Amino acid sequence: MTPAMTALLTLCAAIIAVLALRRFFGFSAQRPIDYSAQTPRFDLRSNLAGPIECEGVIYGPTGRVTSRFVAKMHGTWEGNRGVLREHFTYDSGSEQLREWRLTIGADGRIIAEADDVVGAGTGEVSGPTVFLNYSIKLPASAGGHVLAVQDWMYLTQNGTIINRSQFRKFGFKVAELVATLRPAAATAPMLEAAE
Repeated sequence: MTPAMTALLTLCAAIIAVLALRRFFGFSAQRPIDYSAQTPRFDLRSNLAGPIECEGVIYGPTGRVTSRFVAKMHGTWEGNRGVLREHFTYDSGSEQLREWRLTIGADGRIIAEADDVVGAGTGEVSGPTVFLNYSIKLPASAGGHVLAVQDWMYLTQNGTIINRSQFRKFGFKVAELVATLRPAAATAPMLEAAE
């Protein structure tokens, strides 16, 4: 076998190994079915309704925190159609307004649309989780890139939601977001007690 053929076979084996690792291990290996028998049950219409407080961090490709944020959100629902309005304030002082338009199918599948989402995102509710898969177009100030996103929300026993999202470009992770979401009314007693 020639050195060029050996190098090509080695490269192919490395690519297959990386794809197998992504498919069977780590964040990308999760599937909604993995959570279907678990509780509490996530119900978008109640868990993402009314005023919601949010805090989070964004990690860059090196694993270091590149941004911190807080957000005020508000969800409204009419049957299986809902709107989640988001007002983010970042540690840089910049602000961002976003709006998700969500539709829940009879089978638990979700269609998610937003102005910065290319086409529509798809996902599903399964046990205490919500999974969304979509492409997001970053603002021009952030380069205008289109990134593939895997977005997972995990409902905890006290009603807090942990959101973890990974953003990829050409299959490589370029950012990760971790945030908490909880009903705003649940934070009021803690704020009064701290004063």
